[in-house]
Amino acid sequence: MNDLTFPAAQRVAILGSTGSVGVSTLDVIARHPERFTVFALSASTRVDSMLQQCVQFKPSFAVMASEVQGRILEQKCRDLNLSTRVLWGDDAITMIASHELVDTVMAAIVGAAGLASCLGAALSGKRLLLANKEALVVGGDFFMRAVTKGGAKLLPIDSEHSAIFQSLPADEATWAAQIDKIILTASGGPFRQRAPHTLRDVTPAQACAHPNWVMGRKISVDSATMMNKALEVIEARHLFGVTPEQIEVVIHPQSVIHSMVQYKDNSVVAQLGTPDMKVPIAYGLSWPSRMVSGATALNFGAMADMTFESLDSHGHAERFPGLTLAWSVLKGPSGSTAVLNAANEVGVAAFLDGALRFDQIHAVNLETLDAVVSSSPESLADLLALDDLSRRAAGEIAHRLGR
Repeated sequence: MNDLTFPAAQRVAILGSTGSVGVSTLDVIARHPERFTVFALSASTRVDSMLQQCVQFKPSFAVMASEVQGRILEQKCRDLNLSTRVLWGDDAITMIASHELVDTVMAAIVGAAGLASCLGAALSGKRLLLANKEALVVGGDFFMRAVTKGGAKLLPIDSEHSAIFQSLPADEATWAAQIDKIILTASGGPFRQRAPHTLRDVTPAQACAHPNWVMGRKISVDSATMMNKALEVIEARHLFGVTPEQIEVVIHPQSVIHSMVQYKDNSVVAQLGTPDMKVPIAYGLSWPSRMVSGATALNFGAMADMTFESLDSHGHAERFPGLTLAWSVLKGPSGSTAVLNAANEVGVAAFLDGALRFDQIHAVNLETLDAVVSSSPESLADLLALDDLSRRAAGEIAHRLGR
């Protein structure tokens, strides 16, 4: 299919532009300068990377998370006579996400820190490319109501949810009548074949060495514990309007089939591709058409056999105990998913800092869910308060377990 001709370039804001998804987004955009303009960028701490992006893409705004990094970037941009306006702080990130001149927002800030800006983009009716799991895991029904209220178009960028979206009919109103179940595939990460009793000795370097995907450290650890898949189950529940019982996870080590939809006639539609985030990013940017992504095409002649493993086989239930928490929290108050997310972020951070064993991340999650009385948040303030309460509880638990 040939690229469609657009009357004007889409103006894009990329939240988390120096992370792996942000960098891939800019790579795709650079291939289509006639279709996209980078209006704004945001980053956390990588000043030099942000400066390079400002030089190449000349955004109107560049936002750093803190004032310290913001002022450093501001001076560097001034030294190079760049016209980019530098800002900093959460309010500035939300401002660029909801700016009246922005058409499309790539939401790629990792963690609950990206929730406010995602809500801003949703309420402003943007095309919202969602790579931030936490907007749905933490925000849940509250976030989906904001999407509806603002008239935003929500397009999933996680490879699995993009695959599901690509495998569904164009008419969303027909989904419930046709879907039997959604099948999320998982690579199994670096420890798919490792003896469960040895996981206590895993190092951060080992946990971050994913066999198929290049990702940030936090997401890599989530893949190693398969907590990323638990979060994806929660996301799928909200994105596609299915019940938790209609979501299945299978391990597919080759990461060629990114996810599948089984219909009520028992036919299965799957989306295949190389493990490259540029594919779902390009689809999100160009939807409902398609365009060149820069990803390598599949070579079916050279492809290894595709295999699948159920979670009930090969010791996976013992190896990945955190995965079942997805279905557990979906049965509780809506805020339960926010508690799980906060606990996991704290546990993963403690592990990466060397203060917690790999196998204790799950223990932090379990104990935090028991310690925090959840609720059904009705506002951003409610969500942030529950997130803060959960983080403090998880921090105390992680400190006690790590001693």
